[in-house]
This record gives sequence, C-alpha cells and structure tokens, in this order.
Amino acid sequence: MSGDEIQISEDDYPEMEAVAAIQRGLHAFNQEMGGPYDREPVTVLARDAKETVRGGLLGLTYWNWLFIDWLWLARDARGRGLGSELLRRAEDIARQRGCTDAYTDTFSFQAPGFWERNGYTEFGRLDHMPRGHARIWFRKAL
Repeated sequence: MSGDEIQISEDDYPEMEAVAAIQRGLHAFNQEMGGPYDREPVTVLARDAKETVRGGLLGLTYWNWLFIDWLWLARDARGRGLGSELLRRAEDIARQRGCTDAYTDTFSFQAPGFWERNGYTEFGRLDHMPRGHARIWFRKAL
C-alpha cells in the first residue's frame, strides 16, 4: 500500500490509541472551528448518611454551555426535590464558569416533565427511539 492509500477496516475492540486518535482529531477540528472548549466536568452527588451515592448529575461545561449528560436518583430518593437541587447546583456551577445556556437529552419514559418544571423547553424529538417512546432534547437559558 502506498503512502497515499487509506484502508478502511472494522474493529469490534479498537485499541485505546485508535480511539484516542479519533477523539484528538475531532477535538482539534472543533476547537479550530469553534474556539477553545475550556471543557470542565460538572459532578454533583447525592449521598445518604452512610456516604453511599444515591444519585447525582454528571455533565460538562464548554463553549459557554452546560451539557447535562446524566441525572439519576435511586427510586427511594425520588419525589423529594433532590433532582431539582442537583440540577440547581449544576446550573450554579455553570453560571460561575460563564455559561449562558444548558441542554440535555432524555427519553419519554424518563420524566420529561421534570425538565419542563425546571424551566427547560423541548427543542428536538426523535420518535420511535426506542419503539413506542421518544428521545427528547431540552434547553434552558441560564
């Protein structure tokens, strides 16, 4: 194979270096086009008296946005306002970092009303993801 040829292959178990090369390449292009990410994690945890994690929020701030990737509470911890408190704390962290907006996605079976009650508005929907449900994107101005 000459130096100009590129071979396409499939790999069910790629090496970490291959994954890292793809990530580095896309991150570099995104920053070239959109400016520096200034990506920082956002982690807010809910723990019980024994310090066991009963829920939490995981996200990122970048390009003046808060992305909420995961928000979960154990069944017996729901309905107490803890989810709203986790969200409020994450939004406060984002504002302190200069973020002006937030977004997330969820499924129709994961309480989309929670996001609406906390000031988020739907801006996208993918029906039949999974069958009988929908994937929904929400955003909020901070």
